[in-house]
Amino acid sequence: MLFASVSAAALPARAASLLDYVGECVPFARAASGIQIYGDAWTWWDQADGKYRRGDAPRVGAVIVFAKTPRLPLGHVAVISRVVTSRVAMVTHANWSRIDGERGHAEQDVTLTDVSADNDWSAVKVWYRDRDGLGSTIYPAYGFIYGTPEARKLPRARPAAELTGRDPDYVGALIDAYAR
Repeated sequence: MLFASVSAAALPARAASLLDYVGECVPFARAASGIQIYGDAWTWWDQADGKYRRGDAPRVGAVIVFAKTPRLPLGHVAVISRVVTSRVAMVTHANWSRIDGERGHAEQDVTLTDVSADNDWSAVKVWYRDRDGLGSTIYPAYGFIYGTPEARKLPRARPAAELTGRDPDYVGALIDAYAR
């Protein structure tokens, strides 16, 4: 099933749907969120200034922007697919976990947890498929870019229909976040 809100040209020809995508996080986040920003993931936060609204609370369809770090030299972007609690959300993203030994695959409804001291999502942990639950690394994040444009030049971004699954595992997400 193709997703109506994203043009087929936004993904490689071999990707019949958003979840078939294999590649970098940036083109995936652009296709999944409808937010039209380009360049390395860590640059999205500054690029959004004056174009899209930004904030520190997750909302479905928003893009969370991870800072550049030694582990993430280009940063990372992921799209919020569900908000579970004020400190737990789910993301749909690409190029995070190794799946069948390779990076780049899309993952839907992955647990994301706010571990910041001020409850502002400036430090997060992300589920990593090769581990037994939530990853142990804490990643700095700039915040969320919302699909609402600041300037009238841009249309409102429309997230892809496949952003979230029909039956996301809320209980699993909460266990992942709070069991450690």
